[in-house]
Amino acid sequence: MALMPCFFAIKKRGGGCFLHQALYRKWRPMQFAEVIGQEHITRTLKGQAKAGRLSHAYLFCGTRGTGKTTCARILAKAINCELPQHGDPCNKCPACLSINDGSATDVIEIDAATYTGVNNIRELRDEAVYSPSLLRKRVYIIDEVHMLSTSAFNAFLKILEEPPSHVMFVLATTELHKVPATILSRCQRFDFHRIDRGKIAKRLLAIAQVENIPLEPGGAALLAHASDGAMRNALSLLEQAAAGSNGVRLDAETTSAVLGMVSAGPLLQLALAIGKGDASSALALFGEQYRAGAEPAAVMDRLSCLLRDLLICHMESKVELLGEGYSREDLQELLPKFSPGRLLYSVQTAQQALADLQRSPNRQISAEMCIVALARPVLGGEPAALAARLDALEHKLATGGFGMPATPAAKAESKPVSAKAETSSK
Repeated sequence: MALMPCFFAIKKRGGGCFLHQALYRKWRPMQFAEVIGQEHITRTLKGQAKAGRLSHAYLFCGTRGTGKTTCARILAKAINCELPQHGDPCNKCPACLSINDGSATDVIEIDAATYTGVNNIRELRDEAVYSPSLLRKRVYIIDEVHMLSTSAFNAFLKILEEPPSHVMFVLATTELHKVPATILSRCQRFDFHRIDRGKIAKRLLAIAQVENIPLEPGGAALLAHASDGAMRNALSLLEQAAAGSNGVRLDAETTSAVLGMVSAGPLLQLALAIGKGDASSALALFGEQYRAGAEPAAVMDRLSCLLRDLLICHMESKVELLGEGYSREDLQELLPKFSPGRLLYSVQTAQQALADLQRSPNRQISAEMCIVALARPVLGGEPAALAARLDALEHKLATGGFGMPATPAAKAESKPVSAKAETSSK
């Protein structure tokens, strides 16, 4: 399928130029087939739309930026489309076009984080009994539904269990555990997964080619890693990197520099210094990245991923690496510097430091103290640090890291004879 942008720009008054539209809005999927990474959901919804066996209420749950609202809009188009194409909307009829440009009065998007009160839900309930004005069905898309108050949920429950035939509800949430069980039991639930990094990178490269952004595979992989499985985040980062690159090709190094991230080269050097116990060199490497514009939290996040990947390699596991820009071969060179116990301690310490950075008055100092603790576990007195030190000693003994101590006779032979001793012997 050809990659087509969803571009509905707004004309300026008195002129013919268009306002800029963010990439994540411009490239929002228009059909189920364009939604990446959620095939288990789009296949089912498309089949239901094609067969005309749709539910009156859906609950989409998952992390931000994974396609919940997008799928809700496509579903609203699919059930109101005048010329449906095997369950997909045509995006050409008046119904589809009005939903795409936001002018459809029968598709209502509600932000539950703003409209949390019981009175808002009562207004919705009173309005829902009336037939749609133009479309076949009236669709209510309620985002962040978990933000509704308890009384609002109680008021919503009545119409949810006995809805009019012309009404459909699509609820979206990022915190499923906050949605009451009485609501869950009356909805068809779909869990949106984090999107695979390979699929995100492939999509970014395709979009960059159309948008004339000089993105390279290394830069795309780095953006996919930083997006945390959210396509919206990845497109926002791509737009930010393109704006700051001044036309320079966006490889891994350039993308890291533009976004204030740490590239793989300095990261591996930092891990090597920590493994050697060289706290001074580790602090110097961190200082270079900090002065170059890298955020301490970004450094600690990538370092935590690298240490985790080292532990995975130590276990000889086939689990996918979290970090980008380095391979298992690169990590094999670092493995002799770390014991499994020390790696476990290091990952836990880096994760704790990353959490503490959010409330630290000086993030640079907090990150530096974490790096010192990682390089010199001997300075820590807590049980985890002591266990890491003991494991490091066992690792050295097992790998022959200690030399054999010299015998007393050898020490005497190697001891230099003093001038006084030579005189007395004469």
